[in-house]
Amino acid sequence: MTSSTMGRQDQDEAEALDEITEQSSPPAIDSFRQRVFHVVAAIPYGQVTTYGDIARLIGSPRAARQVGGVLKRLPEGSTLPWYRVINRHGEISLVGEDYLRQKNALLAEGVEITPAGRIDLQQYRWQYQ
Repeated sequence: MTSSTMGRQDQDEAEALDEITEQSSPPAIDSFRQRVFHVVAAIPYGQVTTYGDIARLIGSPRAARQVGGVLKRLPEGSTLPWYRVINRHGEISLVGEDYLRQKNALLAEGVEITPAGRIDLQQYRWQYQ
């Protein structure tokens, strides 16, 4: 067996062990995912925040993309106001049907979106304490 084959085998074993541990361990109450849900649930009606703002609030300032990943995997019919989360440029990051769903939900709450697709963060950004 070559050293690269052994390295791959060790990696495969480590990944399998991680999966077994995740399946047999109860989920952490204060998981990253749960912290994201908690913050998103607190965003007030008619206001928005960014993926980066959420990452900073939950103590993971470099995890903006992971916040997006958590929100992308929400179950169908979730009541969490995921649509109040936009990118740092004040734009909706989604495309197609999802873009329209988010845009319409924000418009229904009175959030103005320019013809260029921007939201004024000075006006609509959630000022959390």
